[in-house]
Amino acid sequence: MPANRIYSPDNPVGYEVTLTREIAAPRKLVFAAWIDESHVKEWWGPEGFDNPVCKVDARVGGKMDIHMRGPDGSVYPMTATFTEIVPDEKIVFTSGALDEKGAILFEILTTVTFSDAGKKTRLTLTARVVTARSEGAHHIGGMEEGWSGSLDKLVIYTEGKVS
Repeated sequence: MPANRIYSPDNPVGYEVTLTREIAAPRKLVFAAWIDESHVKEWWGPEGFDNPVCKVDARVGGKMDIHMRGPDGSVYPMTATFTEIVPDEKIVFTSGALDEKGAILFEILTTVTFSDAGKKTRLTLTARVVTARSEGAHHIGGMEEGWSGSLDKLVIYTEGKVS
């Protein structure tokens, strides 16, 4: 299905968000922040969220299991499977938000690329909805804001690791 940059709650499949950040940190560190669970748990999720569960098995076919906890205490579990990992260059995974019974509400194909931008790292994230149940469609409307907040936290976290 072709990408669609306009979110429609009636048909969210194909909705796509692309975000870019330039980060004043080495590419190796920014990449590691995506595949090392000790890093991921520190920045994943929008502002005010933390991750009481954060498991990352960063290899092709490996899984991520993250439970984001919002400021109100609500927990949002998600799972993901890595489909491509090119060290310091690219990560591709398909993630799914889970309902209270552990069934997937929607799936997102996410591609993250890393490149040099002078002395900074340019990170580009593209997230595209590949499946969605009607019960999960309303969450997809916040995908751009959620990823933007997460990436802002990633920038602060990784830049804070640079001496």
